[in-house]
Amino acid sequence: MSELETRYNFRVVEKKWQQRWEERGAFRVIEDPEKEKYYCLVMFPYPSGNLHMGHVRNYAIGDVVARFYKMLGFNVLNPMGWDGFGLPAENAAIQHHIHPSAWTWANIDKMREQMKAMGLSYDWSRDVATCHPGYYRWTQWLFLQLYHHGLAYKKRQAVNWCPSCATVLADEQVVAGCCERCDSEVIKKDLEQWFFRITDYADRLLEDLEKLTGWPEKVKLMQENWIGKSQGAEMKFTAENGKEISVFTTRPDTIFGVSYMVLAPEYPLVEELIQDKAEAGKVREFVARVKKQSEIERTSAEAEKEGIFTGAYATNPLSGEQVPIWVANYVLLEYGTGAVMGVPAHDQRDLEFARKYDLPVKVVIQPIGDNLDAATMTEAYPEPGVMVNSGEFNGMDSEVARLKIIDYIQEKGLGEEKVNYRLRDWLVSRQRYWGAPIPIIYCDHCGVVPVPEGDLPVLLPEDVAFQPTGESPLLKAEEFLKTTCPQCGAPARRETDTLDTFVCSTWYFLRYCSPRESERAFDPEKVRYWMPVDQYIGGVEHAILHLLYSRFITKVLYDHDLIPVDEPFTNLLTQGMVLKEGAKMSKSKGNVVSPEEIIGNYGADTARLFILFAAPPERDLEWSDEAVDGAYRFINRVWRLVQHLLPEIKDAQSQYDTEFLGAAEKDMRRIIHRTIKRVGDDIKTRFNFNTAVSAIMELTNALYHYTEGSKEFPWHSGVLREGVKTLITLLAPFTPHLAEELWEAVGGEGSVHDQDWPEVDQDALREDEITIVVQINGKVRDHVKIPVGLKGKEMENVALAQPRVKDLIKGKELARVICVPDKLVNLVVRESKTKV
Repeated sequence: MSELETRYNFRVVEKKWQQRWEERGAFRVIEDPEKEKYYCLVMFPYPSGNLHMGHVRNYAIGDVVARFYKMLGFNVLNPMGWDGFGLPAENAAIQHHIHPSAWTWANIDKMREQMKAMGLSYDWSRDVATCHPGYYRWTQWLFLQLYHHGLAYKKRQAVNWCPSCATVLADEQVVAGCCERCDSEVIKKDLEQWFFRITDYADRLLEDLEKLTGWPEKVKLMQENWIGKSQGAEMKFTAENGKEISVFTTRPDTIFGVSYMVLAPEYPLVEELIQDKAEAGKVREFVARVKKQSEIERTSAEAEKEGIFTGAYATNPLSGEQVPIWVANYVLLEYGTGAVMGVPAHDQRDLEFARKYDLPVKVVIQPIGDNLDAATMTEAYPEPGVMVNSGEFNGMDSEVARLKIIDYIQEKGLGEEKVNYRLRDWLVSRQRYWGAPIPIIYCDHCGVVPVPEGDLPVLLPEDVAFQPTGESPLLKAEEFLKTTCPQCGAPARRETDTLDTFVCSTWYFLRYCSPRESERAFDPEKVRYWMPVDQYIGGVEHAILHLLYSRFITKVLYDHDLIPVDEPFTNLLTQGMVLKEGAKMSKSKGNVVSPEEIIGNYGADTARLFILFAAPPERDLEWSDEAVDGAYRFINRVWRLVQHLLPEIKDAQSQYDTEFLGAAEKDMRRIIHRTIKRVGDDIKTRFNFNTAVSAIMELTNALYHYTEGSKEFPWHSGVLREGVKTLITLLAPFTPHLAEELWEAVGGEGSVHDQDWPEVDQDALREDEITIVVQINGKVRDHVKIPVGLKGKEMENVALAQPRVKDLIKGKELARVICVPDKLVNLVVRESKTKV
């Protein structure tokens, strides 16, 4: 063998096959009613310009699934695109004096080339970019659908505002009161904002989680908690100034245990309550400080619960008692009513708050057979029990009392039964430039006027100047701002807010079905063929917002007969992060490993194989240079094996008589077909790519062992050919370039990726001999090979004939023999009664 043949030249091979795939349009796909479809989708990336190993992991997983299902005979849609809008591009424009459009498109070009270098089987004829007018035209159309059906509206609300970035921030983007991007202090600001009425779909989004049997339970639980449905009652407390304060509670049975109530710092009544109070100045100071904190900081379990007494009191609607009114950081105006009742004896948070500020604790539910002492209890009692200190409800079971109290307050006009949600309507306005313009016009005569669908897209002007202030240039783009009212023709102005980029990604999977459609957002017939997505793959960090928003938009479109499905993703795989030295890879930590570096030194197939073999996909993966070397060595080992065996197998017969094979050949075929079964099961049913690769490695070892162990006998060329072709075919989804090259070398017809996935020969799996356990009095004492199917007395005779067994039972009486076919023989012995 020449030096060239013994060493796998990945640079030549990978370039060769990537060019051939592109020339042949190998991964282009069209609808085919005669074939069952399979829609495999990985979450599309933000075009930052550089892939990282987290991307590589995501895409490699998706590529294995897509290639595997193609080999199973499915018509596979495997597209890719770009989540092109967003603030990072705009910040780059300000910092580097480059237009966001130029920065984004350059990054897209770079990342596309990086993906092609990975050998990913995307249908590049279908790629989309959310920042292209041909795409965001239909994002604007989507906004109008919601607007016309009463699901998009505008209202004034306090929001997180970063003065430096000059935009609204989501709570997740506020860290320690500062903007995560620029570290500027975030303030609360009242703005007119556009919202989507996602709360109208809260119940369906919650109930339909039961349909998603192919989703991880942890993701469904995260969505369930985010929606946060709770059933209870809303009760009316009366402040000392006569104003009502409504409180929602899931535990109306604890109403007699209220010893204080708490208002959100933003609650409108706070300022009125503290008028002429000695505490007014300190309360205002506290409110101003808390308003700067993010929702996450205020409500997390680890956050310190802080409060201040307003000096005012309210009347408990059932007990008539006067309870102090406090303001605290853990109560939010947007959740519930913005007011909560403090029941320290029966809520741990309330108890800790009460002990901290020396507030009364009153037990109103006693556990059966116990007697709680309010003065000494350190843990609240939140469970059911018997009502005490609760007026006419004393002695009742608390579950019964809960229902009776709800009936009572409704009868007396003191409140009502109510269902509450943590979920709030989706704020979609962003005060930035690089996003899809909201298609709304403001007319002094007609008011708010939607842009007619025929006038879409509302183009984002590109001839704009970026200033270091971060203010959106749309505010000064006169040609964009000034327009005419489509209803009356009078001068009017455009909306300058752009849409949250999450809106763009709520429907991109529909656009892939007909990406070049110019008259509609998507072709209904093609959507009917391809949707829903059969397998969706992406990071768990998108488990709530992106997935919840996509489900919401899908249901809206379904309700208006625009698409045939009401859930977008049948199965979901959320892969773990790639870590280095125990931390997530990031530029700021200086622990990033570049895929280009790995591909340059080892090749794409090595990068893919390492990332798939290193850990199960749902777990975090620790980077290891040694493991990369190991993947590279394995690829070269396969290469050498096939090159070495080429003279024996290239012209060997594919069909041969298996009846008269020798023991070594039968063992070899058993390993071949066991591997086919293991790899297929691991990909299809478990996504255990690491164990699938491990099985392929074992097959490789077995082929080496078979050829090395049979040097004195002629190898069976048919078995060898079957083993090698199976090895190459099983490797195809994992190392596509290597597999193509070796398939061609062994004389395989066409592309290896167009071959059928190998079928398991059940006859080959059957063994002639099997190893069983020999036990004595239940303890394992020996192992022995016996013919498969041996039973009863025959198994007993084999076990008793073993020298070790003979020694161990010598001089003892055989009381009983238990035989389990193909498993074990248990010899029950006892001391002999015969005396010597």
